[in-house]
Amino acid sequence: MQTTVPLDSGSASFENWPAAFHLVGGRKDYCGRRAEERGRFQLACSRGAAAPGAHTQKRLFAASAGYCQNPACSRELFDEADGKAFHVAEMAHVFAASSQGPRGRPYLSEAERGAFENLIVLCANCHTMVDKAPDAFPDAIMFGWKRDQARKLTALFGVEKFACRTETRAAIEPLLTENSIIFERYGPHVEAALDPESGAAERWKRKMLTRILPNNNRVLAIINANRAQLSAKERSTFELFRQHIDDLEAYHIEKIKEDAARFPPDMVRILED
Repeated sequence: MQTTVPLDSGSASFENWPAAFHLVGGRKDYCGRRAEERGRFQLACSRGAAAPGAHTQKRLFAASAGYCQNPACSRELFDEADGKAFHVAEMAHVFAASSQGPRGRPYLSEAERGAFENLIVLCANCHTMVDKAPDAFPDAIMFGWKRDQARKLTALFGVEKFACRTETRAAIEPLLTENSIIFERYGPHVEAALDPESGAAERWKRKMLTRILPNNNRVLAIINANRAQLSAKERSTFELFRQHIDDLEAYHIEKIKEDAARFPPDMVRILED
């Protein structure tokens, strides 16, 4: 499923979000670029600086936690219907990608307009709403939405330094277990994944983006905060796990088609005494 919104709203929709931002249709963006690729138009200013790079896309994905960042909405951005996974996520510029767009600021450079700090992730409805009524949704409100969600996530997932290995293990074990169960039930090795009509591949993609990658990063953050508790062998295992996460994100978020480092088997038992 694909969501498309008018260019005159200063907007960008996602396909296979957050791998690439694009727009569909025959209209020009505010920077005047009309770059057709097989009937699809890429969102980019003439120098491409107002569109986010891969690192910024990752940060946006992480910051949204999979939910619309409007606190009055908080809709899940990934969903499934009739066996098909889809998303309703859209990237919105707080200050528009051009001076003439919603909340436009002519003094901002293209790089500043495309920076993480000027971007927020919304569902399609909220994105349309804030850009059609910019006076009702000024920059202060939109920045407030982003800050409030960050505070909520910090309160919910704040990383602690634990007193001992047992406590740290107790914090990461549920996350590792959930990922293991998801992989065994929905991973690309299951029989249903061989049937393109089953929707299994789309379901696996959704599980990867909404559960496995966030869980992996949570484990990474917890162990980083308690790294002193690791043995020398465990530190090596942990670094292999870090590379595994990086490769998974490159494949599933940035769409870099290369083999990923495998999950290190010893990670299952890390911090066990």
